[in-house]
Amino acid sequence: MSWLVALIIGAVAGWLAGAIMDSSRGGVLFNIVIGILGGIVGAWLFGLLNIFPADNIWGVLLTATVGAVIIIVIARLITGGKV
Repeated sequence: MSWLVALIIGAVAGWLAGAIMDSSRGGVLFNIVIGILGGIVGAWLFGLLNIFPADNIWGVLLTATVGAVIIIVIARLITGGKV
């Protein structure tokens, strides 16, 4: 997967997670960072649970979005709901 595709998927996953969690923070860079980190967290978590989404753009997007939602939940726990 090219870097450009990874950045686009990260941005979309971060945006989706922000929309799902009604996150007050925003911006393209924030969404890209949360989405990429979410991809790492999601892949790790799904690997632990032996869940392997389809190896295509939709599976990667699902994995990154779930991971980004988890990151937002953890950030809210740490900051008292300010993310």
